Amino acid sequence: MGILNDRVVIITGAGGGLGAAHARVFAAEGACVIVNDINQAAAQAVVDDIVAKGGRAVVNTSDITNYASSAEAVRQAIETYGDLHVVLNNAGINRDRMFASMTEADWDAIMAVHLKGHFCITSNAVQYWRDQSKAGKAVNARIINTTSGAGLQGSIGQSNYAAAKAGIAALTLNQAAELGRYGITANAVAPAARTGMTTAVESMATRMAKPEDGSFDYWAPENVSSLLAWLASEESSGLTGRIFESEGGKISIADGWRSTAGVDKGARWEPAEVGQAIEQLLAAEVPAQKVYGS
Repeated sequence: MGILNDRVVIITGAGGGLGAAHARVFAAEGACVIVNDINQAAAQAVVDDIVAKGGRAVVNTSDITNYASSAEAVRQAIETYGDLHVVLNNAGINRDRMFASMTEADWDAIMAVHLKGHFCITSNAVQYWRDQSKAGKAVNARIINTTSGAGLQGSIGQSNYAAAKAGIAALTLNQAAELGRYGITANAVAPAARTGMTTAVESMATRMAKPEDGSFDYWAPENVSSLLAWLASEESSGLTGRIFESEGGKISIADGWRSTAGVDKGARWEPAEVGQAIEQLLAAEVPAQKVYGS
């Protein structure tokens, strides 16, 4: 059927937007898809569409912010399809405010869904894969995380979201470094596509509108799904610890923080001397990309 034949995949937040697009593309490539969403009706609609087209999918309503509930998603995948190969962490929400106006509730909601949400199902899956590996079974598993340009370079009015997405990028690097011994790869993608979250602002909705002339739909979420499907496949087994960006027909790698050559006095800097050292560092640096909205 495709590059994901019989691969068993959990996709979180798959009842709409990017998650639903991922679920449909993965199923079309032969995957068995656990469509996770707290909105059961939305998840069922995606499953019905996949099944009607000859694909394999089931609904899961586990709460990704709850560890025990997330374990049910992993258990359902194994009981339904006999194994689990991929966790695609896609679910997300927005609580946009300027930092000076942000509430504790705004902060906590984002951290729960994004950061903790990326931990819960993945942790349960890793326990399963590690046990398989220790029992001598060959594991070819994938963790695919969803970060954002906001997390990679910042975004005005989204300090909570940006911090969580930056955390996800760092989490991905750690997972890749720690889990390769068990046959698990970890990569992340920062997508840019037309979804309910991105088109909530009128100007963005207009910019990302589907073309009426039948030309290439640049902002279609399925454009991003193709990269994720390849990352979920066995073909990507040699790739781990990368952060990709995907927009339209463009795929790029986000090149992360790197240490510069530095300025080394060979002794303790006196406070009054530090300014001169900073001037030298700034003169030699490659400037970072601008924060979105600045």
